[in-house]
Amino acid sequence: MTSQRELDRLLVAYFVEGTDELADRVIDAALEQIDRTRQRHPLRVPRRFPTTTMPIRLATAAVIGVLAVGGALFIFKPGQSSVGLPAPTPTASPQPSAPASTAIATPTPRASPTSPPGPLGTARQIHTATRLVDGRVLVAGGYASNDFSLESAVLYDPGSDMVAPSGSLVAARGMHTATLLDDGRVLIAGGGPASWSIGGAYLASAELYDPQTGTFSPTGQMTTTREDHTATRLADGRVLVTGGDDVGSHAVATAELYDPRTGTFSATGSMTTARGFHTATLLADGRVLIVGGDDAAWTGGPFIASAELYDPTTGKFAATGSMSVGRLYHTATMLADDSVLVTGGGSDGGARSLESAELYDPTTGTFRPTGSMAVGRIYQSASLLPDGRVLVAGGMSGGRDYAVGTFLGSAEVFDPTAGTFSPTGGMSDMRVYHSATSLADGRVLVAGGYGKQAAATYSLASAETYDPTTGTFSPAGDGR
Repeated sequence: MTSQRELDRLLVAYFVEGTDELADRVIDAALEQIDRTRQRHPLRVPRRFPTTTMPIRLATAAVIGVLAVGGALFIFKPGQSSVGLPAPTPTASPQPSAPASTAIATPTPRASPTSPPGPLGTARQIHTATRLVDGRVLVAGGYASNDFSLESAVLYDPGSDMVAPSGSLVAARGMHTATLLDDGRVLIAGGGPASWSIGGAYLASAELYDPQTGTFSPTGQMTTTREDHTATRLADGRVLVTGGDDVGSHAVATAELYDPRTGTFSATGSMTTARGFHTATLLADGRVLIVGGDDAAWTGGPFIASAELYDPTTGKFAATGSMSVGRLYHTATMLADDSVLVTGGGSDGGARSLESAELYDPTTGTFRPTGSMAVGRIYQSASLLPDGRVLVAGGMSGGRDYAVGTFLGSAEVFDPTAGTFSPTGGMSDMRVYHSATSLADGRVLVAGGYGKQAAATYSLASAETYDPTTGTFSPAGDGR
């Protein structure tokens, strides 16, 4: 039987790719859907066709089917070749995601006409950016403006201020994690297609980037598929992967460990609460602090205020103090005094961006409020500066819906001594879901994300650096 997600995928594919989807598949999917009454959960981010009501979708399917059949009778006449745009070229299907079903092949993204050019080459959001041992930054994967996941990767060299292509990922993916290992390689894990519009299975696969060869290669698979999870390198070099969403977009409590010596994942203790869109922070004593998130993906909350600690010596999680409010898409940054600053995020079912911030004290296991930001932010970045302050940049006020929220280009700095935020120079582009990477010279590289200009929204290929000595952003990646 055709699922709700499969129907959405067929219709979205028709709108994006034209008449390459066969008419009878669309009609069959629509007819099967009539007998299905399950309501779709609200989406966690805005988007497009899947947010319409079922009557509209069915009516659209019927119209498309009639038009497609009529067009097919005209176009595919005996003795004539087919006419129209070429079908998208699929990438190689990743290995089956045990124990879930095999991940589908992801169409190769085509350049969006609305995405402005930039030094990253390919516009991307919800990607990863990892500073390598030699100071360069690996920017990998993410989603293009058409929501297709990307397999491309680039390297930013702060010495020359240039961006160059690097090897491609084994599997196109966004909402994955990237973790620098002790030997200088980078572990890429999980993620997959844009679940809010394209659909398809998340990935259990993982791969390694070797900076010596500039190539990606497969490594062991996770024990479950995951997206919106976290990955944290422990003091012993292993990587702790926690939570996220599995097949069916259900938040999970499971966790696992990647051992770079064997290239394998193995299960460890489960969290006390299933959660995705949370944060994970390595503390000075080697434990990992897990904060907030959503315990039932595809819902409108309530979001999680609780936190828990993972102890690598026992392999177990234990509850610790809770925040004053539930949050998701927030940030967590460890300060010089070993406390953890939690900023912003979404609340009230995702309709509100929070201005508030809190500090977690690992010695007492409690949170306490600190100064608030000038504006509420969700999808923002937070970066520790050399002087101990924290740069909070971009994001969106007015909740998590791209259609109604206000994209932000502003930035502010948290002073842990005073416990207050103060404005600093703004970015040249408004950005949400971008990356922010601390460079060896103290600057912060802000790259990609999703932007908005006038009524147009698109993934960004631009990059800029923040200089804490001047409090200003400058364009990056063009060799200036």
